[in-house]
Amino acid sequence: MDSTPSPSSSLPSDQVTRALGNYDGREARTASAGPAAVRDSGGSGTAAAEDSPGGQEQILGSVDLDRGLRITRVRMDAPAFEGLTIAPGKPFAELLPPGDVPTVTRRLRQVIETREAHVARVQRLRRDDGTELVVSMSILPAAASQEGLTVSLIAMAKRLHLYAAENAIGTSLDIGETARSLAQSLLAWGDVAAVDLDFGVWTGEAVTEHPQGRIRLRRAALVPDMAWPDGYLTPGDNLPREASRLLAFAVRRDEVGQPIVIPDRGAIERALRDPRLVRALIPGDRPASLACIPLVLESLDGKAPIVLGVAEIWRRPDRPFLDSELLDLQELAARTAHHIDLARQHQREHAQVLALQRRLLPRAGSDAIEVASVYQPTTPDSAGVGGDWVNSFPLPDGRTALVVGDVVGHGLGAAAAMGQLSMEARALLSAGLAPDEVLEHLAETVTLLDDADAGLVAGYSALGSTCCIAVYDPVSHQVVMSSAGHLPPVLVLPDGSATVLAVRPHPGLGTEFAVREPFDTHTFAAPPGSLLALYTDGLVEDPAVPIDEGIDRLADAVGGIHPWDDLQRAARRLVTDLAPRNRPRDDMTLLLARMSGCRKRDTAVWELPARADAASRARALAATRLRQWEAREETRDSALLLISELVTNAVRFATGPITVRLIKAGRSLLCEIGDKGNGRPRLRRRGLLDDSGRGLYVVHNLTSHWGVRWTDTGKVVWAELSW
Repeated sequence: MDSTPSPSSSLPSDQVTRALGNYDGREARTASAGPAAVRDSGGSGTAAAEDSPGGQEQILGSVDLDRGLRITRVRMDAPAFEGLTIAPGKPFAELLPPGDVPTVTRRLRQVIETREAHVARVQRLRRDDGTELVVSMSILPAAASQEGLTVSLIAMAKRLHLYAAENAIGTSLDIGETARSLAQSLLAWGDVAAVDLDFGVWTGEAVTEHPQGRIRLRRAALVPDMAWPDGYLTPGDNLPREASRLLAFAVRRDEVGQPIVIPDRGAIERALRDPRLVRALIPGDRPASLACIPLVLESLDGKAPIVLGVAEIWRRPDRPFLDSELLDLQELAARTAHHIDLARQHQREHAQVLALQRRLLPRAGSDAIEVASVYQPTTPDSAGVGGDWVNSFPLPDGRTALVVGDVVGHGLGAAAAMGQLSMEARALLSAGLAPDEVLEHLAETVTLLDDADAGLVAGYSALGSTCCIAVYDPVSHQVVMSSAGHLPPVLVLPDGSATVLAVRPHPGLGTEFAVREPFDTHTFAAPPGSLLALYTDGLVEDPAVPIDEGIDRLADAVGGIHPWDDLQRAARRLVTDLAPRNRPRDDMTLLLARMSGCRKRDTAVWELPARADAASRARALAATRLRQWEAREETRDSALLLISELVTNAVRFATGPITVRLIKAGRSLLCEIGDKGNGRPRLRRRGLLDDSGRGLYVVHNLTSHWGVRWTDTGKVVWAELSW
């Protein structure tokens, strides 16, 4: 919080200097009080400060430091600073929370070196009892004739703190962070603060009026950070029914927004009537008083207010809550409840997008390929899921598809486009289309998504999205790949050598016709033991280094993965190590595929001329191999029949040569018949007297599923049987 100079002043530091001068003059007039040394009253600084003779709240103090940042002089006699141990000779850093020491120390030394004041920053100081005091801290250089500096401390008056809290809460759309910010602000009124939220807030559901039954609450935040007694409810714990009853009383009254105060521990114990519940709700064995403030969301349609949860403030009973303090607490809760509701709405959107992406996550690999993936959003509390998408799935013909894409933007618009493109890619690849043909269809889809009705009018454009598709054949040990504007994959061969695959640059999906480029197809060998890495640009882009250097770093890291390493663990470690040193500007996605392929003894391939005896020759060769594999008689008979039908169709309707391939994979047998023809076999209804067209009915009835895929030279008809 920066102070703003009034028109009558020159600089903020001038105001602080004048205030310190006036403070020193008052101190000289009351020198008999002496400087504040060690105060051990145990106060938390939350009681109302005593008034000075002029009727103003005493909230100003100062500390002089030498060049070693040790305290040389203390002027801290205002009641607001009770509980702080400040004595000459101590390091100033001992007053700071451990996490703030490096930053504040750097600022102190900067003022000593530059003699430029650092004015009015919000800071917390540690009291003796572990609680914290919020102050406005200014760092001023000492007079020219002296060395060191002066630190002025202004205890945050309640109204000033109320303003600061309102601006601090809601800076994050994460429910937990929002609740913690509120709890931290509540510490100005007590020793312990907690925030309990309704289950509907956590899940993102619409919170409705609470019925007469119990309210379901979960602890969202608890401050300060310390070791709590066993049994005490901490963040993430669900409040049991009996523990909820006390807090729910605050939200089941006509005056739903009014705070409830329970003055002492005895009254709380009488209300709970169970020692276990007392341990769950009261922080420690000391006397305590409690104020419960409902977090109320006012309805805009005239209906009853909706209660999102309850905030609790605990402090010693010898400092009762004043009416003015309760009004401030009620005002703070009213001002910040909408931030919690915004976080709830974000949680709902986050859950919807996560549900979508979970459906897109890669399935488990097979004996022929092992797959691992990592998706890391830009920030944990961003739109949750951005436009990066990653998928891998087995194709019906025994191959495996690996897909990584990057849709422009974040949020539901990007997630919707991501889901549509991912599902369309899966459907087209399963239908047998080649990767480059799939990208052509995806480019048309992106263009349609961006038309006047569905795209720019809705405030979202998917133009410029990228995608890379790789299809792995475990029998030929080859990968066919096409890319639409995506960064080149990294291939690590079994000998450990890493290569960035050469991919011709492409403008991406949905580009204008004038600059649209055809999608190239790249085929490369992937011997058993090879490792393929597909990724998005967020993993290798760093403003500090060229992107080529980032890709080389990725190649080196992938090349360092040992064949025995757990692939999922290695993927997480790699993303952590390669994350940009500065805050990531984009989501990071990585897909690793370790390709082992099918064992040679589990496959059989024959090439036959397109002659009339091709079907009988194929049956004879297949029968010998199936006996060697010890296939069941039923499986063998079915396989020989469908091979005969498919080879006969290939000889009759296509051109040769004809390729017959058998693959034994787990509990299934895959039969493939390839030819040079362009015609697509279709299953049609035939009349009783028709003399052709029954072959595909035989194949359809014998197999669990069958289909067609296209190749550069023709087509392959495949069929799968249970082993």
